[in-house]
Amino acid sequence: MKPVYLDNNATTRVDPAVLQAMLPFFRDQFANPSSAHALGASVSAAVRNARRQLQALIGAEFDDEITFTSGGTESDNAALLSALEAAPNRTEIVTSAVEHPAVLTLCAHLEKTRRVKVHRIPVDCLGRLDLDAYMAALTPRVAIVSIMWANNETGVIFPVARLAELAKEVGALFHTDAVQAVGKLPMDLKSTLIDMLSLSGHKLHGPKGIGALFVKRGVNFHSLIKGGHQEHNRRAGTENTPGIAGLGTAAELALKFMDDETTRVKSLRDRLEGGILQRIPGTCVTGDPLQRLPNTANISFEHVDSDGIPLLLSRIGIACSSGSACTSGSLEPSHVLSAMKTPHAAVRFSLARDNSEEDIDRVLEVMPAIVGKLRSFFGSGPGNPVYA
Repeated sequence: MKPVYLDNNATTRVDPAVLQAMLPFFRDQFANPSSAHALGASVSAAVRNARRQLQALIGAEFDDEITFTSGGTESDNAALLSALEAAPNRTEIVTSAVEHPAVLTLCAHLEKTRRVKVHRIPVDCLGRLDLDAYMAALTPRVAIVSIMWANNETGVIFPVARLAELAKEVGALFHTDAVQAVGKLPMDLKSTLIDMLSLSGHKLHGPKGIGALFVKRGVNFHSLIKGGHQEHNRRAGTENTPGIAGLGTAAELALKFMDDETTRVKSLRDRLEGGILQRIPGTCVTGDPLQRLPNTANISFEHVDSDGIPLLLSRIGIACSSGSACTSGSLEPSHVLSAMKTPHAAVRFSLARDNSEEDIDRVLEVMPAIVGKLRSFFGSGPGNPVYA
């Protein structure tokens, strides 16, 4: 049967229009955009156009606030390391307990190697940030706050505009990892106090290996990669022009289909959740039911192994995950669900604009038998019933 792909928070299918936009830069428009000749100038113009396309998607005030990178991880690292270098007298970072490993792993490294103090703000059982703990951590010693716009596992949305305002009151920079939010939520950065924002092309139907870092004009930025003068001296190295052209087109398409993301895709997500909860006892939606990405359903299942459902679904051509693709190779439980104190295994279904009602019907058709089979392995008895 036709494969059903519901793991779009891990990566998305490249849109055919994105691929077409990239191809000329492998063939005819192959010149270096930094070259002074006409061929280089035409490629440079394409890079500027992609910058404007991305500017429109995130609502940046100026196109030169967009710096192209290799992806979300580089953008996150660049933001945090720049902030520490720009303010050497500030040696603390505020982040959340449910950030992506691109932020948490770097923070752990900085604690060991630079003696940076990291405040990891807890979340409640719905994945919402503890605002009292957040405000208590904000002092003049904080160089940067890094809080994700939306969580990659649960889809829970954080109030980043308000969090940025609070960070500015103590003179700290504010960065948000918006890798999961860009293209799914309307944005207008020029109306916020957000200083830096990370995004990645392959999360919005663009290619892998390309991303961007928004740096608000006036922010003291220190480049992570040293070398030439590319990207307004913020990121050295010859530009990945095919990737940049693809990201620009993906951004334009994301803006075009934003209403579809927040209506039709959300409707499919709700249909999937409602169908599972109705058909299978001992299930519940994980995360804030109101402040959540329109495409993300994280559903917990009592008495089921965390990897069992994705494994059995994969065998019949349905792709989903038990957590972040960046941590799924670990034997440790999801740090997000652990922070939320979720007692049961959970499965993440993440949709995109190329999903259909037939995809949802296929999942609902097979899920009761799969969950029943896995639960039967636990046997019966007090506190450990069989659900079939």
